Amino acid sequence: METSEYLFLLLFIMIGALAFSAAVFNFNWFFTTRQAKTFVNWLGRNGARFFYGLLGLALIVCGIAGWLTFK
Repeated sequence: METSEYLFLLLFIMIGALAFSAAVFNFNWFFTTRQAKTFVNWLGRNGARFFYGLLGLALIVCGIAGWLTFK
């Protein structure tokens, strides 16, 4: 794999970790952004936390799976 592919997979893992951490620790700064407020309005705060938790886990799993697959 090339360096750019490693960076792309690392970015997936880092963004997933951020989303998962925000969901678990209920970061106010994360859920008051314009993009997150859309999901907060649709699903409520706890629903948005659940959504971002699942999204974060999915991104982490995809990043790790890609890293292991393309070695």
